[in-house]
This record gives sequence, structure tokens and C-alpha cells, in this order.
Amino acid sequence: MTDERIKAEYDPSNLDAPTLAAVELRDVVKSYGKKRVLDSVSYRLEPGSVFALLGENGAGKTTTIKMLLGETKPDSGKINVFQLSPEKHAREIRERTGYVPEQPVLYGYMTVAQMGKFAAAFYPEGYMAEYAKRCEEFGLSPNDRIKNLSKGGRAKTSLALALAGDPDLLILDEPMSGLDALVRRQFLANIADLAAAGKTVFLSSHQTAEVERVADRVAFLRNGKIVVNEKVDELKKTTTIVNATIVGETQESLDSLFNSIFEGGLVEAVRYGARWRAVGRRVVPNCDERLKLALGEKLTDVELVRPTLEDVFVAYMEKRS
Repeated sequence: MTDERIKAEYDPSNLDAPTLAAVELRDVVKSYGKKRVLDSVSYRLEPGSVFALLGENGAGKTTTIKMLLGETKPDSGKINVFQLSPEKHAREIRERTGYVPEQPVLYGYMTVAQMGKFAAAFYPEGYMAEYAKRCEEFGLSPNDRIKNLSKGGRAKTSLALALAGDPDLLILDEPMSGLDALVRRQFLANIADLAAAGKTVFLSSHQTAEVERVADRVAFLRNGKIVVNEKVDELKKTTTIVNATIVGETQESLDSLFNSIFEGGLVEAVRYGARWRAVGRRVVPNCDERLKLALGEKLTDVELVRPTLEDVFVAYMEKRS
């Protein structure tokens, strides 16, 4: 398949183009020494979607990004970006990708305008005009020195540099870490606008509240494995928290009971004194009545709660097996 054909298929204005994955990982394995960072990881990003990869620090999120950009190679498995291999076509992929790292690599002695002129040398004509437009939108003065900018200002500059090239894929690696609420909101608005325009966003983060607002699909990465890969709305809709006060029962006996009230299985049950918090998938009808029948007077109260994405994420991260 030629590069021209690939670009045509990913042109958002080409309504007759077949739908291909913007990014696809198949059984990807990556280790550093004896530590396996990614263990048979598979998922795909659809064009025009926002995909979020969530995991604890050191879970392999940044390693994944480096592989997408061709900076490091998987030990085994396949990675395709725009149907191209990052190992063989890193330049072509980077030409169509915007990247905002957690710590932007900017030259402190340059002004905001000079930073744009430096980057423009690597892009087609029109980049600088788009960069200036983005800077104005973000409230960045072209004469400000990079070294004098706040963390939010540097993050805005990095985002302006990434967006000015009109990327088909935007990769964001913990972009909102440590930023104030207004800057985070601006980032989220731009993510939503890109997806609406048919672009694809890969968001690596542990900021679940922001992810919940913009992501179409989310994957949880734990101990090198993908433990969840679902649409955000479906994940939240099919997960339930059961809070109950139970006296005189063991973890083992309650794990069995809690498992029985979740058709999709118990994710985790945690005890806080006599108070239990069970998180599971696809709760059975009248589960409170089932608990009352099984526990009798040992159960003093029970309530069912619809979780946030953070609730679900924490439950899977704390899962004992």
C-alpha cells in the first residue's frame, strides 16, 4: 500500500474511505532487563477517537509512546501507525503526528516566536501562521522567553507546536500533570475539537477525571497487561459499587458472596472496619435482597452506587489477582 493511498484513507473529508485503525498493537512484548514492562499488549485506536491509556507510574505508558514514534523497538509483536511500521517508517509517522510530552523539550533562551520558527523548518509552508494562531488562542506572547514562562505557559507552547502541523494523530503523555484548572480545561477543549475534526488522540495519563470528560475508550495497564479495554460509558454503566455494613464475616466468605451478585465477576472487595466496599461488573437484579437473605442480621445496611472512572480504575489497580 502506498503512502498516498494511506493518507487518502485517513483524510477526514474522504467519506468513501475504508475505516482502518489509526494505531494498532498486537501481542506487543517489551522488557528492560528482567522486568517485563509490556506483556502481550493488544489494542487499536479508531480514527476520530480519543483513546486513553491509564496506569500507575512505571506501568509502561511512556514506553508505548516511544514505540509508536519509532524511538524504541518491541521485543516481539506488531505495531502499526497509519498502517506503517514505526521501526521502518518512523519519519513518515512523525510527520503526521503531534507529540506533547510531560516535560516539554523547549529551548529556554528562545522566545515563543523563535521556538515556532525553529520548528517550522521541519514542516511544510503554513506551519508558522498556524502556530501564531494557536499561540494567540492560548494567550501566549510571541516575545516572551521560554525560560520565563510558567509550567502552564510551557505546556501551551508545546501544544501549539504540536497542533500547528495539523497532525492526524496527537499523542499526549501526562500533559496536564501539575497544571492549573484553566490550562487543563484548554487542553481538554482542544482534544475534543481534534476528535470532532476526525483526528485521533492517544492520551497517556493517570488524571482520571480529565480522561473521563474526553475519552471515548479507555484501557487500564497493570503489571504490563491490559486488564480493561472498553468504551468509557459502557465501562461505567456496567460497573457497580456495593457499600455494606457487615458484622462477623471473613474476607473469604464475603468474596464468594460478592462474586455471586456480579454476573461479570467481582473486581475487588475492600474492608474498612465493619464497612465493606465491593466493586464488580453487571450486578444482578435485587442484589440487596440477595445479600439480606444470605447474611440476615449481620447486614445492617447496603447501598448501590454508580462509580466514577476513578473508582473503577482504582478497583482494578487494587485487584488482588
